[in-house]
Amino acid sequence: MSVTRKRERREIEKIARERMEYLMRLADDVFLRDRERAQRYVEICRRLGMRSRVRIPRAWRWRICRGCKAFLWPGVNCRVRLRVRRQSHIVVTCFNCGHHMRYNI
Repeated sequence: MSVTRKRERREIEKIARERMEYLMRLADDVFLRDRERAQRYVEICRRLGMRSRVRIPRAWRWRICRGCKAFLWPGVNCRVRLRVRRQSHIVVTCFNCGHHMRYNI
């Protein structure tokens, strides 16, 4: 890959990350007022990431259900629990689909 192509690719990735961050912040701001709109922002963010082959930022990735792709809001449509068996971990349970997601601490 030439230097200019690498530079173009980095620029595309940078723009995609900025837009994804913006969309996830919008989803976070609007969720309690309009859940459908927040879900739409998440869908656009996911599609943008797939198209540009950029991952959703880690800070936001845990806010999307891996089962039904719903935007998660702790206490509203998901449950968050700390577990200390074996290794300490966090368990997030989606109320929409019942999927359990486990994150090591």
